[in-house]
Amino acid sequence: MTAKAIPARMKGVNRAEICDRNFSEFVQEWSGDVRRRPAAGEQVLPGSALDANGFVELLESQLVSRHLDLMARVLRVQNKVFYTIGSSGHEGNAMVARLTRHTDPAFLHYRSGGFMAERFRKLPGMDPVMDSALSFAASAEDPASGGRHKVWGSKPLWVLPQTSTIASHLPKALGTAVAIEQARRIGHALPIPDDSIAICSFGDASSNHATAQTAFNAAAWTAYQKLPAPVLFVCEDNGIGISVKTPDGWIGRNFRNRTDLDYFHADGLDLAAGYGQVQAAVEHCRRRRRPTFLHLRTTRIMGHAGTDFEIEWRSIEELCAVEATDPLLRSAAIALESGLYSKDELLALYEGIRQRCFAAAEQADRTPKIDTLEQVMAPLAPYTPMAVAKEAERPAPHDTRVVAFGGENKLPETLPPRHLSIQINNALHDLFCKYPEALLFGEDVAQKGGVYTVTKGLQKAFKGSRVFNTLLDETMILGLAQGYANMGMLPLPEIQYLAYFHNACDQIRGEAASLQFFSNDQYRNPMVVRIAGLGYQRGFGGHFHNDNSIAALRDIPGLVVGCPSRGDDAAMMLRTLAALAKVDGRVGVFLEPIALYMTKDLYEAGDGQWLFPYPPQEQAMALGEGRVYQPEADDLVVFTYGNGVPMSLRAARDIERRLGWTVRVVDLRWLVPLNEGFIAEQARSAKRILIVDEGRHSAGVGEGIITAISEAGYRARPFGRVVGADTYTPLAGAAFLVLPGEEDIVAAAERLV
Repeated sequence: MTAKAIPARMKGVNRAEICDRNFSEFVQEWSGDVRRRPAAGEQVLPGSALDANGFVELLESQLVSRHLDLMARVLRVQNKVFYTIGSSGHEGNAMVARLTRHTDPAFLHYRSGGFMAERFRKLPGMDPVMDSALSFAASAEDPASGGRHKVWGSKPLWVLPQTSTIASHLPKALGTAVAIEQARRIGHALPIPDDSIAICSFGDASSNHATAQTAFNAAAWTAYQKLPAPVLFVCEDNGIGISVKTPDGWIGRNFRNRTDLDYFHADGLDLAAGYGQVQAAVEHCRRRRRPTFLHLRTTRIMGHAGTDFEIEWRSIEELCAVEATDPLLRSAAIALESGLYSKDELLALYEGIRQRCFAAAEQADRTPKIDTLEQVMAPLAPYTPMAVAKEAERPAPHDTRVVAFGGENKLPETLPPRHLSIQINNALHDLFCKYPEALLFGEDVAQKGGVYTVTKGLQKAFKGSRVFNTLLDETMILGLAQGYANMGMLPLPEIQYLAYFHNACDQIRGEAASLQFFSNDQYRNPMVVRIAGLGYQRGFGGHFHNDNSIAALRDIPGLVVGCPSRGDDAAMMLRTLAALAKVDGRVGVFLEPIALYMTKDLYEAGDGQWLFPYPPQEQAMALGEGRVYQPEADDLVVFTYGNGVPMSLRAARDIERRLGWTVRVVDLRWLVPLNEGFIAEQARSAKRILIVDEGRHSAGVGEGIITAISEAGYRARPFGRVVGADTYTPLAGAAFLVLPGEEDIVAAAERLV
């Protein structure tokens, strides 16, 4: 029996109230035949793969999801609830939860109330209603996010919180699936069973997003090469995205015949019919270890959110037709037809769950809320300096190093001073010896050793299971990194150029760096992202290879950004970044100045003054620690970083000769977070201050330095700034017209006279 059409109601009536009333009226008016009541293990209806016990529990999960939605609509106007994007019409996703395990990592669409209610059954003693109510109320006791956001999440249930589910979570879901299989190849012990799958749900509208398409493409690219990637993409197709309708048949047409993305369709509006279809998709994904696309038919009732008054833009006839497809009406018909419930029993269940949801909401409203900035920020950027220092200074096993470097006489500390790229390479070798779970990947990093040979020899030393090339897709590179991090590995992805990072920035800003914050530090994405960047490449590149857009990194909450100017610093910084990832779960970026990779000389050709010995393994650099050249000099203090360091040292020699000043050059080394105390301390004794910033005039690092100096009270010093122009970087010699040069530094100093 199918749900009958509901007559049109007057336009002024709240449609949530209509949907609520529809259920009761449907049950009261139902007049179908009643079958013999099935036993717990018998089919709920003939031909169904769902048994009676399973149906009873799925029905309860659907009703919990629905009444959480209804409760949220009522209590939002009383400021007791702060989120009204509901799951109504999508309650069939409870079938996916029932047919998967609580150890299958889940990255969920925001319409996942049914899924969550059902997954809560997997572990005893957990209450989906109370946990959800605490989240709706932004309670500090919310076990998912601690009151920072309404998210579907649970540490014990392996539901990783997602705050922006417009496709941005698909790459890391695929990355997690790949990581599950990668663990076996590198001998890494997973935190979940070896045959787990990753689950990722999203809407039909989101499937069109570029970030979704990159995940689908990468999944197929992986499967094409016979590499296992057990991800279950669940497209919950309700036919509309806010107010934009998906063309009829589009999802099926677009995905049904994609090679290497195995397609299944299931009716999410009918538990009896859809259960076996969902079961087939889940079993296929787990058994075949292939990317699987489950096209789950759903609907959307009660609008996109509580503020979406559909009656203002949809006809009453259309609304009534949509509301007639409510999956709860079909579930009610199954419950009555099967004989599992009488009308009175079903209505009593419905009202009992309503009371349970409202009671939980009222209780959640009385719980503490976040009321200090310290509470808000507590999980954003944890830092335990002593533990990080201890881990950073812990050496790799000696025997492992000897094998990796090819002999005792080739250990880097025994060799002459080297330039930046070789010291980064040496440090990466050491990190791989120290951390068997470390992985390095990106474009051209394997056999070629990177565009600038920085990763040369790593694949030979540590094999292709740990050092490997990816497809040319920065979004997917960073999605893979998150997946590996989720599974307890230490990813070191490479982004080939800073300009290429912009294509995929949200994978760090919106996803990786936000996970600790929105999960209340229950989930972490530890990683070190290596990015080659900045300017001053001679005779090459233009904008895409001379990119000084540092502000894109500085505006990501919780991120750590280190930028070395010399090889010994680079090695010590990499040790600290890896330790920050391992100890505190931090996301770090290592911004490598391309123009300094091969630099050997400082003042004159052949002087070798920019070559440095490899620091002993027991040496690391504290987060925020800068380097000061001529610390006693005070006539002029120059704050800079990256390419600006050797450039400023050369300019300092000219300034001392021309003006007779002593010049102190301060290399910040850490660009995020800036060490404001260190900056203020260096400014305290300065007679004059100059900032050399290769970033753009309106978006570099200099603004942060100026603010630190000003807020420390040092406003009276003569002050200057040498900075890049607000333009893209042109090709060839013209690039040096828009970037600071040594002559500019000297001229700025002379203006301070």
